[in-house]
Amino acid sequence: MSSFFSSLKNAYKLFKSVDLDQLNALSKKVNLAQMLETAGNLDEEQWQGLMKLMSTKSKNKPLPAIEGDFYHLGDEALKDSDRVLQLEVRAFLEKEVKPLVNPYWLKAEFPFELIPKIAALNICGLTYQGYGCAGKSNLMEGILAMEMARIDTSMSTFFGVQSGLSMGSIYLLGSEAQKQEWLPDMQQFKKIGAFGLTEPEVGSGAAGGLGTTAKRQGNKWILNGQKKWIGNATFADVTIIWAKDLDDHQVKGFLLRKGTSGFAVEKIMDKMALRIVQNGLITLTNCEVDESDRLQNANSFKDTAKVLQMTRAGVAWQAVGCARGAYEAALAYTQKRKQFGRPIASFQLIQNHLVEMLSNLTAMQTLCFRLSQLQDQGMLTDEHASLAKVFCSMRTRDIVSRAREVMGGNGILLEHDVARFVADAEAIYSYEGTKEINTLIVGRAITGFSAFV
Repeated sequence: MSSFFSSLKNAYKLFKSVDLDQLNALSKKVNLAQMLETAGNLDEEQWQGLMKLMSTKSKNKPLPAIEGDFYHLGDEALKDSDRVLQLEVRAFLEKEVKPLVNPYWLKAEFPFELIPKIAALNICGLTYQGYGCAGKSNLMEGILAMEMARIDTSMSTFFGVQSGLSMGSIYLLGSEAQKQEWLPDMQQFKKIGAFGLTEPEVGSGAAGGLGTTAKRQGNKWILNGQKKWIGNATFADVTIIWAKDLDDHQVKGFLLRKGTSGFAVEKIMDKMALRIVQNGLITLTNCEVDESDRLQNANSFKDTAKVLQMTRAGVAWQAVGCARGAYEAALAYTQKRKQFGRPIASFQLIQNHLVEMLSNLTAMQTLCFRLSQLQDQGMLTDEHASLAKVFCSMRTRDIVSRAREVMGGNGILLEHDVARFVADAEAIYSYEGTKEINTLIVGRAITGFSAFV
């Protein structure tokens, strides 16, 4: 009898805890009698599995943060002040640049209203000493190049042309008077620079002979020829022009000021990549340049190569940024996009793509960290920079392709950003030396034989 009353008491407690409305709703979806019978036949192990599943479902754990620096390299490698600067630049890019990127990319126009805001960050010419520059490490500069490309490769390219190629040419090869005249204003973006090396018929073969010529006549030089794919060329205040001296057949550099007679620029239209960058086709017709505007320490292509070595490392970091932006956008998308009643991030094949992307991205990051360390230690060689450019540009192609793939059809829509990263990765793959040219630079270093034609 006691057991009967005990059972009745337990039944009463159970009845009080049951929400009758929920029970009624459940009875319309399932056969309650059959469900109870099935539940009664479960063994202990099955019950534990069921309870664990129910507990997991009810907890609704927050998703991991979207983070492309999986090994926390930035946290470990940067000083506190540099880490603060990195996060400041990232916040600026997220707030000020990201909302403008897709509209301007679509129009193939440049957001000039951003230039004073970028200047206020005080990061141009970051590694140079003096002239208003901060004198920070090459590692810090590389990380900021990555941060820019993570949002938009075009803006990173604009910055690299200004801070690296044009300012770098003057900083490394200019006279003190030239440095004093140009670098402080360029550091504050009061003057914009461009870098004219590539030609319509001469790209990676610039070391073998440029078509653009320079002839000295008294205290002036006469320049003739064409330059192609010159970033910032349509609005630059000064363009570094590289030309072959007709007398000694050596490559020399010249500072061509805006408005120089015989200097004409035509904007290159209908690009599929880096559409915000204003690339120009420059035509030089008997341009007169004073000897005082010749880069005084640029006397051969070996001098030009000093600038290219420095900036090639920056392009490797740009590739990291482009890949990271695509990976993080794809990861965020897969966590929200649902198919068959659950996020596609929970599917095995999607996770395989994401992990492949992250593996390549992490390898690229660690390679570039070491590259910048070598640069800071004064140990950087052409082959070091070329290997990073080859590897990172190839892996970026793979990462952006997988990012587009996990998004399915939505991957080709500009609103999800990945389509832009896919297009811009093609430019990274080709500029600052093609994969083949950089491969031969590394091949020459490791074999002792030059395979250049």
